[in-house]
Amino acid sequence: MTFLRGAASSSSAVLAIYTLLVAIFQPAIIEVQSLSPSPAPAPAPTSDGTSIDQGIAYVLMLVALVLTYLIHPLNS
Repeated sequence: MTFLRGAASSSSAVLAIYTLLVAIFQPAIIEVQSLSPSPAPAPAPTSDGTSIDQGIAYVLMLVALVLTYLIHPLNS
């Protein structure tokens, strides 16, 4: 029975020391976390969609040109 009392008081002492250390160092830990740099904002988009539209237009013009030259010899 004496052994159990010793173990209980030992774990209580460890818990008290841990609680005291957390209470002492918690403000410092929070301060360090708040001083860390925040993540950089996302970069601005490099395209507003006009280059994509222009690329689609070039592809469609190329398809029209190829179809024109494929169909033209059939009519002659």
